[in-house]
Amino acid sequence: MEFKHTSVLLKETIDNLHIKPDGVYLDGTLGGGGHSFYIVSRLSKAGRLIGIDQDEDAIEEAGRRLSPYADQITLVRDNYRNARQIAARLGVGSVDGIVLDLGVSSYQLDNAERGFSYKYDTKLDMRMDRRQTLTAADIVNGYSETELYHIIRDYGEEQFAKNIAKHIVNARKDKPVETTGELNEIIKAAIPARMRATGGHPSKRTFQAIRIECNRELEVLKESLDDMVDMLNPGGRLCIITFHSLEDRIVKTAFRRYENPCICPPDFPVCVCGKVPQGRVITRKPILPSGEEQQDNKRSKSAKLRVFEKRE
Repeated sequence: MEFKHTSVLLKETIDNLHIKPDGVYLDGTLGGGGHSFYIVSRLSKAGRLIGIDQDEDAIEEAGRRLSPYADQITLVRDNYRNARQIAARLGVGSVDGIVLDLGVSSYQLDNAERGFSYKYDTKLDMRMDRRQTLTAADIVNGYSETELYHIIRDYGEEQFAKNIAKHIVNARKDKPVETTGELNEIIKAAIPARMRATGGHPSKRTFQAIRIECNRELEVLKESLDDMVDMLNPGGRLCIITFHSLEDRIVKTAFRRYENPCICPPDFPVCVCGKVPQGRVITRKPILPSGEEQQDNKRSKSAKLRVFEKRE
């Protein structure tokens, strides 16, 4: 299958990176190389780009797309949570800008065999890195009803989480739930018919929740942000695109903490904790896709871009 993915908020992200021609940049979620192509095309011969992705198909496609700049790029198949160690191995101590475009790519969603989408009846998988052993099928068939309920409620923000978890556990008593189609039918049966008629596809939230759990997406994001900010050179920027409220909340909260890390009680006349701001939040409100972009690319509708700048 051809690797197709339209980079969301592309111009806004590139503009906010404030690219220096001789700078070093890190794309932690390389995908097909959309953002990276526009970063490296603005670099001089002295500039450098490090691209990270855990999906082998993404690395292959990005390598093709970025081949005109082969001398300036290093592509690594890994998780961006290891960005600091990867950069150190490459002799890079700090960078001038970082991009994270979170969530699942259009290619992953549209590639039926990857098992991310409820639109195709295929094997339940959902692994972004196929070297990983845990699959969506393992979660659906191995987690307790309580664990499934918490995942679907918290990661999917699904109001019928309890009933869906119960239906999954009842269904797997007869036989393991092995395909996206089987899971789809179980979810539909757990949601009242009148509610299925509105609010998008009934399986959307549950599939999202299982995918997030399978790939530890929120955990990876939380654990990576401190390293990302530490890696930035003075004046360097971290641009993060999120696609649902849980990711956005994590990023917004972390950025505020970096800007105002003081932990002194509010009634203290002066700060005594000694915590110093690491920089400033550039985006008081997130940057959203234009109406035109939302029309052209339906998957951009929930996207939000937040930007943090390291102090000079």
